[in-house]
Amino acid sequence: MIEDMGVRLHSSQIWCIAMNKLNKTHVLAASLLALTMLNTAYADDVKILASEFKSSGGNRWSVNVTLKHGDTGWDHYADNWRVVDGEGNTLGERVLLHPHVDEQPFTRGLGGVKVPEGITTVYIEAHDKVHGWTSNRLKVDLSKATGGRLKVEAE
Repeated sequence: MIEDMGVRLHSSQIWCIAMNKLNKTHVLAASLLALTMLNTAYADDVKILASEFKSSGGNRWSVNVTLKHGDTGWDHYADNWRVVDGEGNTLGERVLLHPHVDEQPFTRGLGGVKVPEGITTVYIEAHDKVHGWTSNRLKVDLSKATGGRLKVEAE
């Protein structure tokens, strides 16, 4: 039992008060951390909206990709997209040299993307200067192309 300023508290009461304050602090800290993580993970990732493939012959494709991202300026913008195979090998890469703050969504193209014979599924991946490569890539099944063209939109 502790007596301070005329108030008598039993050790179990002190323990409950301490745990109550500790729990509130932990809940608040965990909530703030979760909100920060959600904002970082989802709000600012590059979104791949669509891709369009046009055959150039000889397993080569011209590719247009439409991206959406909350570009804020030179320190944080979508700065790259690429076409990769199922093993992550880069088949073509389009570097974006400037932010598109007032142009959202935007589409940029890349010609001469060589897809090795026998590969029918490729993926579009996008990158921004703060968060790196987005985990939400766009799957493209080239076997579905008709007349040498294929458009794929994100679900």
